[in-house]
Amino acid sequence: MEVIAHIKKWNLNLIQPLEVEGLVQWSYMAWLSFRVDYIAPLVLILSKFCIVLFLIQSLDRLFLCIGCFWIKHKKLKPEMDEDAYDIEDGSSFPMVLVQIPMCNEKEVYAQSISAVCQLDWPRERLLIQVLDDSDDENVQLLIKNEVSSWNQKGVNIIYRHRFVRTGYKAGNLKSAMACDYVKDYEFVAIFDADFQPNPDFLKQTIPHFKGNPEVGLVQARWSFVNKDENLLTRLQNINLCFHFEVEQQVNGLFLEFFGFNGTAGVWRIKALEESGGWLERTTVEDMDIAVRAHLHGWKFIFLNDIKVPCELPESYEAYKKQQHRWHSGPMQLFRLCLPAIVTSKMGIWKKANLIFLFFLLRKLILPFYSFTLFCIILPLTMFIPEAELPVWVICYIPIFMSLLNILPAPKSFPFLVPYLLFENTMSVTKFNAMVSGLFQLGSAYEWVVTKKTGRSSESDLLAMAEKESKSSNQEKIQRRLSESGLEMLSKVKEQKAPHLKKKKRNRLYRKELALALLLLTASARSLLSAHGVHFYFLLFQGLSFLVVGLDLIGEQMS
Repeated sequence: MEVIAHIKKWNLNLIQPLEVEGLVQWSYMAWLSFRVDYIAPLVLILSKFCIVLFLIQSLDRLFLCIGCFWIKHKKLKPEMDEDAYDIEDGSSFPMVLVQIPMCNEKEVYAQSISAVCQLDWPRERLLIQVLDDSDDENVQLLIKNEVSSWNQKGVNIIYRHRFVRTGYKAGNLKSAMACDYVKDYEFVAIFDADFQPNPDFLKQTIPHFKGNPEVGLVQARWSFVNKDENLLTRLQNINLCFHFEVEQQVNGLFLEFFGFNGTAGVWRIKALEESGGWLERTTVEDMDIAVRAHLHGWKFIFLNDIKVPCELPESYEAYKKQQHRWHSGPMQLFRLCLPAIVTSKMGIWKKANLIFLFFLLRKLILPFYSFTLFCIILPLTMFIPEAELPVWVICYIPIFMSLLNILPAPKSFPFLVPYLLFENTMSVTKFNAMVSGLFQLGSAYEWVVTKKTGRSSESDLLAMAEKESKSSNQEKIQRRLSESGLEMLSKVKEQKAPHLKKKKRNRLYRKELALALLLLTASARSLLSAHGVHFYFLLFQGLSFLVVGLDLIGEQMS
């Protein structure tokens, strides 16, 4: 009817009811009357509410950026006593436990174990736990052999395997901390299976605890070995650079609190124990323990200069599942922690920061308005012009905020527009995850290990080449690429039964495709009305949803 009305150039404001000709014109006039009286007011109320949330969240992000600029200008960073421990006296170093939780990580287990075994710390003061939750016996065998080879080299490393994988990562860490010998250790460093810390990691982090008995956590930054692999990894890099450079650094320096990232961090074991240890009640056990430690008065330090290489998900399927877990878990945790936050002895400002900024604004409001405003209300307003959104809401402010987001990764500036469109596209997944976590739906408790590829950084490759040139007889205990593990695994499988490689295929994502249809239809309606900016935004946003819905971004899953 909209198309017919446009072609026939109906100006129904000048037509009296008795002058209506035909059923189509009468139906269209009835729709206009119903739209103006009932639909438009509701859409206007909802759009104004979302715009207010959008502006509040934009101000929060702007203040974070100002804090980051202030840190850069004043060159502020946590201070460390470089002479905290006597290098010649190994007994002056504290006892450190290092944990590597993993589950069926055949692509990366070797390089992570190798990196941790090369940490520069007195061997008698260091114990490495490889916490293997793998249910694949071949992978278990490979990891055991890797641990054994480093053990023979003199590294204090042990292999632990649970027969019942309850509680996922939290259950794995909880089980490891229950060992009797843990009471002899003061600190615990945690690295996920794809993380490769530099040898000086402990010497750059542990000294921050000395002289600061109130410090419970020291968190390092992540860096990414595959950030330039494809468009998906480039866009993830923009997001995570902002997260670490701005959010974590500002909150760490000014508030001494932030969400633990789950890996590349060192905990004071006393802080873990006083806070209740690892709990299996949510899919974000790292944020859970951080909030509880904060409620008990422990302070956190974030080290932006200390970077630990790791991997980004290269397929949209893996990234989508990761983001679902990261956005449903905080809502589960908010429901569980709210009574404890309200009744805690913290100051009113810290309570307000935890409830309104940390949880509500950044974990609930952001996915809510992003999805509702740009993916639902905006296309609907093309059919309800009485509720049309102003240009500054759909263009000027989003571009400005995207510019702020991209500043910590300046080389990614050419991807400004794709980043803006992709963030709106991901709002579907984040909104769905937020709702499932808030209302405790079944998908909120899904835990899928993010698929890894086993890529190594350039420094790793150079180090390997240098070591192989020095001694080819020690190949088994050198820092190896994950391809060596894959070769071993393929040999074991070939002895049992030949198999065919699965072909990579594109998946279809129905929610993204449905929104692509809505946005592209709205863009066509916008074109009829010559809306300009609205048309281009809806067109490119619709195409973005179409590309993602057809799984044309990132690597395909096999």
